[in-house]
Amino acid sequence: MIDNKRLNELSERLANAVPESVKKTGDEIKQSFIKILQTGFSKLDFVTREEFDVQTKVLARTREKLTTLEKQLTEFEEKQKAY
Repeated sequence: MIDNKRLNELSERLANAVPESVKKTGDEIKQSFIKILQTGFSKLDFVTREEFDVQTKVLARTREKLTTLEKQLTEFEEKQKAY
């Protein structure tokens, strides 16, 4: 999930983009932007960088095992054809 610091920075940038006449309710607008962004981001399937890196390593190990098993299967099939 996106961290609160980045969420606050993004909401502040959005709040700064609001016309001056509307900025009088600055904190309310900022909080509204934060809630809107949190709701939107929660609907997306974000993962942390750490989770992504762990899954990438798991996938790499799984791919290696699959390659090894495919090689063993091919060798087994070749031996069976020889008989």
